[in-house]
Amino acid sequence: MMFDRVTLHFRTFVYVLLSVLCAVAGAAPEARAAEWQWSVTIPSITSAETEEHPQAFLWIPSDCRQVKAVVVGQHNMCEETLFENPAFRRKMREAGIALVWITPILDFPWDVTNGCNDALLTALDDLAEVSGYTELRFAPIVPLGHSAMATFPWNFAAWNPERTLAVVSYHGDAPRTNLTGYGRANLEWGRSRNIDGIPGLMVEGEYEWWEARVNPALAFRMMYPESCISFLCDAGRGHFDVADRTAEYIGLFLKKAVEQRIPETADCNRPVALKKLNPRDGWLAERWRTGKDEPQGEVRTARLVRQPRRSRPAPYSQYKGDKHDAFWYFDGEMAELTEAIYRQDHDLLPQYVSFMQAGELVPYNPASHVTLSARFLPEADGVTFRLKAVYTDSLRSSLTKEHAVSIPRIGRICGPVSQTDDTTFVLNFYRMGMNNKKRTASITLVASADGDRQYKECVQELGFSIPYPLTAGRRQHILFPGIENVSADAKSVPLRATSDCGLPVYYYVKEGPAEVEGNELVLKKIPPRSKFPLKVTVVAWQYGLSGKVQTAEPVERSFFIEKNHPKNIKVK
Repeated sequence: MMFDRVTLHFRTFVYVLLSVLCAVAGAAPEARAAEWQWSVTIPSITSAETEEHPQAFLWIPSDCRQVKAVVVGQHNMCEETLFENPAFRRKMREAGIALVWITPILDFPWDVTNGCNDALLTALDDLAEVSGYTELRFAPIVPLGHSAMATFPWNFAAWNPERTLAVVSYHGDAPRTNLTGYGRANLEWGRSRNIDGIPGLMVEGEYEWWEARVNPALAFRMMYPESCISFLCDAGRGHFDVADRTAEYIGLFLKKAVEQRIPETADCNRPVALKKLNPRDGWLAERWRTGKDEPQGEVRTARLVRQPRRSRPAPYSQYKGDKHDAFWYFDGEMAELTEAIYRQDHDLLPQYVSFMQAGELVPYNPASHVTLSARFLPEADGVTFRLKAVYTDSLRSSLTKEHAVSIPRIGRICGPVSQTDDTTFVLNFYRMGMNNKKRTASITLVASADGDRQYKECVQELGFSIPYPLTAGRRQHILFPGIENVSADAKSVPLRATSDCGLPVYYYVKEGPAEVEGNELVLKKIPPRSKFPLKVTVVAWQYGLSGKVQTAEPVERSFFIEKNHPKNIKVK
């Protein structure tokens, strides 16, 4: 679709304005749409992280009658942050796209010889069976990965071009790059593999900028002139964060992929013959450029960026800039939106944020991958702790008054934590389970601040580990009675687990259309073609008290939501 420039500028203005308003509104913690209605085990793979089989979790929009495509991400970091972002889920709902999140990962490079590809496709078949959305067996796939998992999407597409709707590499790799996020050699595609006609989006944060990551993407476009590679410099953002604006952008990209690649007459109960895109039917826009003296690599700090005069985005045949330094976009809307994002932070002063803990600034180590490392300082309940986001100088060593008018805020990236207000956090274990040697005890947060007319937006990551499990003190056990099956019109289910040490018991939903609110399981709207009975699994846990009470073994209970519910049927 073609747009006149007035329409384009108006739409991009509205988009950016809404993004700013969302950011302002998001200054306080908000409930996240985090239900995942189904899960299956992947029996052909055993994870070194858990010594158990990975699990694939499925989310389908609650009003979805037919799944048109499915985004697949593995458990690194920002995959789960993006997948549970309300703005992103809204876009997926509009497009009829389902989400699948796999934990632990199946493979970093996506080496099909180790069985990872077959394992994923079998998992989609199993999810089709358990959910009732049988079209998942054939649904086009969008592989998406962050950082160390950002090589996987390109390689998946090269080995599965007929099944790949689009590709998203988030804060990570170019296709066929020699600079993989996982730090080892990439796979060789050979002469016959390519991703011609498949739209691919590479996103790199401004504060992690590395020319060595961007140049391979430009070289790939020249090597494969039929490829459709889009690029977004995530202006004002770093390596570990997911802005609502960026989630909206990725969502729009995927919505356009559905519109332009899936035939209107496609029978979703058989393999879909995806339309191959011609890059000459799209638009071109100039790549993002840094200043001449800008540092390279994962520096993750705000800098003054003065962009040189840029060529205007234009349809492919009308583009007047250097095509070797341009990226492809679906249409004028995507190209102009990209430019609008780039304009937001141009020629503005940098500002910096950090964290305070126990009245002191958290020490800053610019040589570390995660540059701030906090301590776990729980309150008397053993699970509550406090952190505050503040403005600082560039060294994160002292507070400053030189900053934008916005109030800095903290958000979760990954790990067993939730936020109750702007400074208060609680341990909150979730569906990844409590036996992952690499991830169960690890928490990553991000502080961010919006920009204004003088200062640009900024981000700062923080990570720390909790002692897990607690093994000193009195042993603790949880008693969690079985839960009766319920009818499809039920609104909630009481949770009555107790600890023999008298400590409060907490819960998380492993699978099912439900969320925990205190000691109650609130049931959510069920997608219309769901297969009944629909399984719900909830886990009771108690962390313990350091030196006094040990971590309890978590207890899992399942029940079923039944369409025609007989009374008084108990699930053991």
